[in-house]
Amino acid sequence: MAEESGRPLPLLTLENEFFWTSGEDGNLRIQECESCAALIHPPQPVCRYCRSRELGVRVVSGFGTLAGFTINERFSVPGMAAPYVIAQVALEDDPRVRLTTNIIDADPASLVLGMRVQVTFLADGNVWLPVFRPVTQQPEPAPLPPDEIDPARFGEYVRPMVRTEKFEDKVALTGIGMSQIGRRLMRPPLELTIDACEQAVADAGLTMADIDGLSTYPGGGNLGGFAEGGVTALEAALGLRPTWHNGGMETFGPGGSVIAAMLAVASGLARHVLCFRTVWEATFNERMRTGKVPSSGGGRTTSWQLPFGASSAAHTLAQNAQRHFHRYGTTRETLGWIALNQRANAELNPSAVYRDPMTMEDYLGARTITTPFGLYDCDVPCDGAVAVVVSAVDAARDLPVTPVFVEAVGTQIIERIDWDQSTLTHEPQSLGPAAHLWTRTELRPTDVDVAELYDGFSFNCLSWLESLGFCGIGEAKDFLDGGKNIARDGLLPLNTHGGQLSHGRTHGMGLLHEAIVQLRGEGGARQVTDAHVAVVSSGGLTPGGALLLRSDT
Repeated sequence: MAEESGRPLPLLTLENEFFWTSGEDGNLRIQECESCAALIHPPQPVCRYCRSRELGVRVVSGFGTLAGFTINERFSVPGMAAPYVIAQVALEDDPRVRLTTNIIDADPASLVLGMRVQVTFLADGNVWLPVFRPVTQQPEPAPLPPDEIDPARFGEYVRPMVRTEKFEDKVALTGIGMSQIGRRLMRPPLELTIDACEQAVADAGLTMADIDGLSTYPGGGNLGGFAEGGVTALEAALGLRPTWHNGGMETFGPGGSVIAAMLAVASGLARHVLCFRTVWEATFNERMRTGKVPSSGGGRTTSWQLPFGASSAAHTLAQNAQRHFHRYGTTRETLGWIALNQRANAELNPSAVYRDPMTMEDYLGARTITTPFGLYDCDVPCDGAVAVVVSAVDAARDLPVTPVFVEAVGTQIIERIDWDQSTLTHEPQSLGPAAHLWTRTELRPTDVDVAELYDGFSFNCLSWLESLGFCGIGEAKDFLDGGKNIARDGLLPLNTHGGQLSHGRTHGMGLLHEAIVQLRGEGGARQVTDAHVAVVSSGGLTPGGALLLRSDT
C-alpha cells in the first residue's frame, strides 16, 4: 500500500471500490449499463437512461476532453498545497460522463477547453486516484460536450399544474426579523437565532404562543458554522410545542424551508410557521483557527470531488463560469458589474458587512480565489440569523402588518443534481425551477419590479438572470454591461440590500428578507420606487427554488 499524502481520500464501499482501485493495473473502469451500453457515473443501482438493472463495469480508453478547469489558489485541503488545477474531463467513450479530477504535468497557462487528455493514476494509501495529463500530440480543441438538455429548452420539460387551485393563494408572509450581522461576532449561534425569531414574531403582531410550526434549513446535525442546531435546538430554548416542524438540506435551496412552511399552512397543519436560518461561519472559522473547535479535513470522504481538492462550490461554479465565457463571450467585467452593483447598494445599508465604495479596477485587481473568480466574486462569510413568519392568508388580513403575498413558486428538478454532471454553463438547479415558476402564474419577467437573486458567487446571480428570462440564454454580457439595467433605478433593480457579496452570506434568507422589505416600502435610502412584484431565488448548487411575491392581491 502506498504512503498516504494526507489529502481527503475516498471511503471505499461495495459500490465504488472498483473505481477507486482500478488504477492498480493502469486501467480506468466505469460502471456500464449492459442493456443500453451507457456509462454511469457516479455508480448507481439502476441505469438512469433505460432503467435497466443489468449493470457491469467496463474498462474504458482513458482518453477524454478537458471540459472545464479552474486554477485553485485559495481553498487548499490537507495534503494539497495551492495552486493546483481542478478539472472536469468528459470521457471519449461516453461524453455524458464527466470526472472531477486534477490536471498534472502541464503549465496551467497552456490549458484550453477542448484539449485531449489521458488518464494516469496517483497511488495514495489503498486507492488509485485518476488524474489526467494533456496528450503530447494535441489535435484541434474539441467542442464542449453537449448539455443533457439545451438551456433554452428547459420549459419543455416542466410538468403541468396538477390542479388549477394554487396553494400559494392560501398563505402570506407576515413577519421578518434579522439579528446582528457581522464578522466574528463571537456570539452563540442559537442566541442569534432567537434574536431574529423574536423580531419576526413581534413584527407580525404575534406572540410566541401563536406559533404552531417551525421550519429551517439545513436542520440539526454536525454542520459547523452553517447552523445553530435546527428545530431541536430552538424548540428546546423556546418551548413552543409546534403541531408541525421541518428541517433538512434536500429541499429547494435554503428558501425551501419557507416553501415547506407554505405547504403546511395551506394544508391546515399550522396557522403561523416560524422559518429561520442561521450562519456563524466567521466565528466558527476563528474558533477552529484557535483550536476551540476541531479542524475538519483529511480522513475519508464519500465525495467524488474532495479527493481532488475540490472543496468548495466555487470550484464547480468557476468551471461553469469559464464555459459560459467560452460559449457566450462573457468576461470577468460582466461579473464585475454584479459585484459593483451589490457594493453600491450595500453602501446604503447600515447592516452590510462591506460598505466601502468599489471600482471596476478594485474588482479586477483583487486576489484570485479560483479562476476566474476573484475575492469580490465570493460572498462574505459572516454571523447572523434571519427569520420569516408564514401565516394563513385569512389570519394575515387580521394582523397589524402589511402582508406580502405569494404569487408562485418554482421547484421542479429537471437537470441532474450531481454538481459535476449537471448543466455546463449555468448554476445547476437554476434553469429548472425558473422554468417551473413561470408556469404557475400569468405574470411575466417584465412585471417584476425588484429581483433578489442568489449570489453565493457572482456567477450564481448571472445564472438566475438568464434562467428567469430577464435576458436570453447567453445574453447576460450585454444585459449587465455598464450596470445600468440592474441599478436601483434601472430596468431590474438587483439585490438591493447589497446581496451576499457585500451584505453577508445569510445563505439566501437575507434575500427573502430584503424582498419583503422592498414590497412593504420599508427600504429607506435603498427603496425601489413602486415595488409591487419581487422575485427571490434560493440555492447555490443544491436543488434550487424560486418565489414570486407581490404586495397586493
